[in-house]
Amino acid sequence: MFAISLGDDGAELCPLEPWQAGELLAHIDRGREFIGQYNQLPEVLHDLDACRAFLRTYAEKAASDTGRLYGIRTDGTLVGTVFFRTMDVAQGTAELGCWLEPAAAGKGLVTRAVRLLVDWAVEERGIHRVEWWAAAENVPSIAVARRLGMTREGVARQSYLYRGKRHDMELWSVLAPEWRARRTADR
Repeated sequence: MFAISLGDDGAELCPLEPWQAGELLAHIDRGREFIGQYNQLPEVLHDLDACRAFLRTYAEKAASDTGRLYGIRTDGTLVGTVFFRTMDVAQGTAELGCWLEPAAAGKGLVTRAVRLLVDWAVEERGIHRVEWWAAAENVPSIAVARRLGMTREGVARQSYLYRGKRHDMELWSVLAPEWRARRTADR
């Protein structure tokens, strides 16, 4: 399997596949409460069969070109994911998401990984608009959107019911011309 370096610290980005369900479950178990602050997946990924089904769904999305799931590894250990929750190549739109276990937080891993995914989506797949949804309380996720030069488009007020509470969700996006201009300016 291939892996793409995320920098000098040895972190890597690589695909996650159904045969890695045990590794995904171990990762979720290490960070279940932390990951679950704003993300319902830890409640869904509660056992090996659920993890295998989740990974199978993303393998099918990859095969149909409607989504992708990648693992973030440090020292060979799965510590997080970044993914295209949706991808519509014909419309030129995609939505990104992520999660990390606590030991991996605050190291810039998501920002570096998402930068690679947006580059690929824009340059290789012709995606025009990449979206990033984040709970308004999820300061680290919003910081990723800001670091990547995304534009805050608005707030979907109380649109996400999670753990008995309604959460505001912020929508951030970047358009292909903006992305290319920013990448050129960064070089």
